[in-house]
Amino acid sequence: MIFGETYTLSNGVTIPELGLGTWFIPDEEAAGAVREAVKIGYRHIDTAQAYENERGVGEGIRTCGLAREEMFVTTKLAAEIKNYEEAVKAIDDSLEKMGLDYIDLMLIHSPQPWADFRGGDYAEGNREAWRALEDAYKSGKLRTIGVSNFKEQDLENILASCTVAPMVNQLLVHIGNTPAALIKYCEEKKILVEAYSPVAHGEFMRHPEVAVMAEKYGVTIPQLCIRYDLQLGTLPLPKTANPEHMRDNAALDFEISEQDMAILKTMQPLKDYGEFSVFPVFSGK
Repeated sequence: MIFGETYTLSNGVTIPELGLGTWFIPDEEAAGAVREAVKIGYRHIDTAQAYENERGVGEGIRTCGLAREEMFVTTKLAAEIKNYEEAVKAIDDSLEKMGLDYIDLMLIHSPQPWADFRGGDYAEGNREAWRALEDAYKSGKLRTIGVSNFKEQDLENILASCTVAPMVNQLLVHIGNTPAALIKYCEEKKILVEAYSPVAHGEFMRHPEVAVMAEKYGVTIPQLCIRYDLQLGTLPLPKTANPEHMRDNAALDFEISEQDMAILKTMQPLKDYGEFSVFPVFSGK
């Protein structure tokens, strides 16, 4: 198990290097999933306004038996919110729904609304949303702030005018989808990259080359995929409500060789993400 290992963000706050994603975990099941994860050793839980389970995640944090400061909680500002006033209200709404005095990390979920993903120009709206996050950070409501799905030009837009630089950029990073140039850019700007969908939303379970590589190391396909993201220097966020899978996903006490990492980095992208291809982050549009 890799619990206890952390990254240090640009403002000095530490963040556990493995998190539990909660996308598609229903609100009524989220509290139980969080409590199970905490029993196993997870201290980092990731949710979003768009997941519609903040209430349940917050309940799980409050009832998990640990002091609040032992847990790291992330949520995300809805992608559609591109003005200051709505962003301020949405931040307070997340705090109220979760029943928490502060949130450890809050991200802008996407540089564009989902209905126009990778579409129009929302530069000014992102600056306004970011200003709301900055103010909440300065007031102590948020311990760290960042973005998600931001490309280099989106980050440049924020960095050009911000008073607090983004500390995190949460991206789709997995074998066959390794945005090396963007990861390097973020590293240079002291922005930690978090990797969501490290198992490509389950599509790698049917990937023959990845299966052969996993067998070579005597590990499961998800373990290989999560370990890959860790060795890239990113923070993986595997999603599951299954305690057995939670436990397996953290059993990462092995190392992929440099030669095999090179093979995995150049592996062909997935042709599609199955039923999840309808979501903008997987289709790119």
